Amino acid sequence: MKYANWKVPARGPDISRALVASGCTPLLAAILQLRGLREPEQVRAFLNGGAEQLSDPLELADMIPAVQRLSRAIAVGEHVAVYGDYDVDGITAACLLTDYLRGRGLTCETYIPDRLNEGYGLNLSAIDMLCDKGVTLIITVDCGVTSLEETAYAAARGVDMIITDHHECREALPDAEAVVDPKRPDSAGAGDTLAGVGVAFKLVCAMDGDAGRMLERYGDLVAVGTVADVMPLLGENRFITSFGLRQIARGRCRPGFRALIQEAGVADKRLTASTIGYSLAPRINAAGRLGMTELAVRLLETEDRREAGALAAALCDQNRRRQELELGIWKEAAALLGDTQPTTPIVLAGEGWHPGVIGIVASRLTDAYGVPAVMICLDGENGKGSCRSTGAFNLYEALSACSDTLESFGGHAMAAGITVRADRVDELRARLGEYYLAHPDRTIPALEPEMRIEDPALLSMECVESLDRLEPCGNGNPKPMLYMENVLLSSVTPIGGGKHLRLSLNAFGQFFDAVFFSQTLDSLDVRQGQRADIVFAPQINEFRSRRSVQLVLTDLRRHID
Repeated sequence: MKYANWKVPARGPDISRALVASGCTPLLAAILQLRGLREPEQVRAFLNGGAEQLSDPLELADMIPAVQRLSRAIAVGEHVAVYGDYDVDGITAACLLTDYLRGRGLTCETYIPDRLNEGYGLNLSAIDMLCDKGVTLIITVDCGVTSLEETAYAAARGVDMIITDHHECREALPDAEAVVDPKRPDSAGAGDTLAGVGVAFKLVCAMDGDAGRMLERYGDLVAVGTVADVMPLLGENRFITSFGLRQIARGRCRPGFRALIQEAGVADKRLTASTIGYSLAPRINAAGRLGMTELAVRLLETEDRREAGALAAALCDQNRRRQELELGIWKEAAALLGDTQPTTPIVLAGEGWHPGVIGIVASRLTDAYGVPAVMICLDGENGKGSCRSTGAFNLYEALSACSDTLESFGGHAMAAGITVRADRVDELRARLGEYYLAHPDRTIPALEPEMRIEDPALLSMECVESLDRLEPCGNGNPKPMLYMENVLLSSVTPIGGGKHLRLSLNAFGQFFDAVFFSQTLDSLDVRQGQRADIVFAPQINEFRSRRSVQLVLTDLRRHID
């Protein structure tokens, strides 16, 4: 059992006859009801929403001054720079805006800071370098909203700044020509779930005046950046992502995406948001993690198929190197933990760990042990760390309570970065542990399936297939997670070299095939012939032209009458 705390529905759902009569299967109707969509009109708007979902870009505060300043730059032919970030959202945003501005005749630099040497956001050295190149206007994407000092420094050097970002604002905003961020209180909620690439898209829509034309041109970039940054796939984001996914699936996208899909080995599979999240985004992110962001930028900028193929292959090589580094650090972390089962946050430090990879290992540790994790790469007396949380534990508040042990920190509730002296790592571990134990109500991750299955007809081929209409699934619109109890384990078979399990389950007198990834026979606390409760996502499995319902288990526990 992976989760100690299960919160399961007390009974099965009441299924709306009106939704079934409108064309929904009983399973789809039940899920939509549970998500607050109870009327056929609401369901139609959600499942089939179109361009009416797009918000007016001029509703965003400071959009008009941003358009005016950019228009002036175009009119006089200024030398401009787009300053982005090294993750997928920042890279797609930078490529989108750079492409648009170059299309309007501007000389435009794309600048992405080096993750390892410069870190996140604007920095003074980069501003100096751009100034020395003759840049007179910098437009940020996916960063900049807290860069007060850097904006003032650019102004002192005679360079104007337009900030576009989607992160939380501080009380004071940079003194820029415009600060376009949907998190600004005076944006009145307009586009407040947009990714950084979504805000850049709004800027070009405001400049061009034709959102439909801009969506045709940039839908693929906006979809990939939005999904990769785990933004809610509802409303406007859902429509844009659906549109962009269709473009990519039909080959009406950048050659770089087509080449990356081919190189990643997913060309023959149905393209979904999960394809982006698990196959494309990690390969683009790998470039930034290892200080090779220019590979990703060139991949998304090139119009040459052959060059795209070579760049996609290079990105996949970088991703394999990232995986090797990750595995090595993971093994070292596991060795440091030994056979202990941590009950407080994991805080580990090591020399030679790659700073671009430790965040992934921290995430793996939280998944494996169910507690927050802090991974620190040491360089002599100094350490740089990545932190990940789990459950309802607010990591940012915890680090704030321990801030006197740190040189600096930043982040949010679920993820953060720190710098810490090597001689204070033990103190940080102790203080975080004390804080964690003092907040027991916020430390236990819960498994919360949204629906109880009491009728096997809800898991028919037709019902499970109908869940595809919920795509794109992701944050805010997850794949349905269901619960069944008192299920007989008819057989359990190791697969994938013993790393995963295939199960045959008997529920309500029917047999179901199931898989349980990253679980072994030894880790399973239920044996063949015993009864269990399960939490799962149903899917259609295709093997040798045969299609069947398969249950992908999230967790399994012994059933107790």
